[in-house]
Amino acid sequence: MSRVAVVACGALAIHLKAIAARNGWPVDVHPLPPELHSRPERIAPAVEDALAPLRARYDRVIVGYADCGANGALDGHVRLPGDTCYDLFAGRAEIAQLRDEEPGTFFLTDFLVRAFDRVVISSLGLDRYPELRDDYFRHYTRVVWLAQARTEALEVAAEAAAARIGLPLQVIEVGESGLERELRAAIERVS
Repeated sequence: MSRVAVVACGALAIHLKAIAARNGWPVDVHPLPPELHSRPERIAPAVEDALAPLRARYDRVIVGYADCGANGALDGHVRLPGDTCYDLFAGRAEIAQLRDEEPGTFFLTDFLVRAFDRVVISSLGLDRYPELRDDYFRHYTRVVWLAQARTEALEVAAEAAAARIGLPLQVIEVGESGLERELRAAIERVS
């Protein structure tokens, strides 16, 4: 079986690599900066730029993103389904239910817990202008951490992230099975 290139969101890349390795799948993951989520209109052009040289080296390519605010611009590619990576980890119906229960839900993944200061605080400028916190998070009422691999250290970091934006934390253990299922399906679509 020939190798598959996956141009992936930096927030998913470590999970995709681990899933592929665990299953022995011939997958090479090429991550893009997760900060693109702060400017989703830049996701599709960055993906296209990353795909161009890979098409000469790989017969099969997958886009390792959900829509992620790209407004359908990634739909011409074999990509991971869903609106966000939260759908990939917890399931689209489950995320919709959580949002219906409490529309002001701010979601975290393990990646976001680890990189919260860089990806959320710094990219929003809250490290320089902390007074903007209430403006950015005014309509949020809770933080839900969708834990892929819950550890004590990550739990402490998730609590600190929630406290940093002044919201209570709820933890839901979701694992990686949803992402694994969707990566398997994408690999099958390009085979």
